[in-house]
Amino acid sequence: MKEIVLDTETTGISTKEGHRIVEIGCIELENLVPTKNKFHCYLNPERKVSEKALEVHGYTDEFLSNKKKFKEIVNDFLFFVKDKKLIIHNSEFDIAHINHELSILGLKHLENEITDTLILARNKFPGSSVSLDALCKRYNVDNSKRTQHNALIDCDLLAKVYINLIDQKEPTLNFENQNYVVNQNSKLTPYFKKVIDITDEEKKCHKEYLSNNLKKNFF
Repeated sequence: MKEIVLDTETTGISTKEGHRIVEIGCIELENLVPTKNKFHCYLNPERKVSEKALEVHGYTDEFLSNKKKFKEIVNDFLFFVKDKKLIIHNSEFDIAHINHELSILGLKHLENEITDTLILARNKFPGSSVSLDALCKRYNVDNSKRTQHNALIDCDLLAKVYINLIDQKEPTLNFENQNYVVNQNSKLTPYFKKVIDITDEEKKCHKEYLSNNLKKNFF
């Protein structure tokens, strides 16, 4: 099953105030494993970035001025996410901004199935902080590169948080290696679930061991 972890950065919070998207990041998962397929772009929002948004992501008007506009990347974006479930932290925000951009172009809103990790986290940890940083800390996911918000970095972190939220893998897996090699630099105790098939010879030896030990203990 393929899913898309998605995040956006914007000029501000409310689409009602005309705020626009300045960055889109997407990472594809296949059976919960990140593939090499990614979608990422910075966008010229055709308006100024608010001071609060600038503090969050650091993308200046000058930096964004020569980037593509949403209408120039919309077809590639829609093709990338087509028919795939979206994994988003606080989907209400991101989807509102994406649909706003689509509406400006007279296009249909997204109809993808969505899993909101913010809702998953609130249900799993009621009363606790469920920000992405807080969840990274809870699951021992290294977020040291997240000095400011960045859509692609946030997608990478969210992918790791997501599989922990749905109890599929342990947090010590190194996702840069798709063969699930334990990160040797981690201070955590390496642990993950793995099924190992034993040989017929090993089964035979095990039976002999049990038989001999049972005789010693009970006879």
